[in-house]
Amino acid sequence: MTALITRDELKAAIDAGTVTVVDTLGGEYYAKQHLPGALPLTPAETNTRASAVLPDRDAAIVTYCSNPACANSGQVADRLTALGYTNVRKYREGIEDWAAAGLPTESV
Repeated sequence: MTALITRDELKAAIDAGTVTVVDTLGGEYYAKQHLPGALPLTPAETNTRASAVLPDRDAAIVTYCSNPACANSGQVADRLTALGYTNVRKYREGIEDWAAAGLPTESV
């Protein structure tokens, strides 16, 4: 099971530039709203795009999706771990929690 990260821990890591954030919703959801600096990578794309999107397998990576009911973040995190990524965590509460807390988001 993938380790979890809290909103406050994630915000601190984003602010410090010490984490790569992965939006697992993709498509129009990513375009409309995503966490600052997040890279899109959906479960269906993980096998084919992970090495291009995330070249450093030892980098700190956090996956997220919309909320705890969304399975995408766990699926991508588990697949990344299976592909040899060593420092993957999941922000279970997702972008809904982030936005509700009034934290900044980006759009395309």
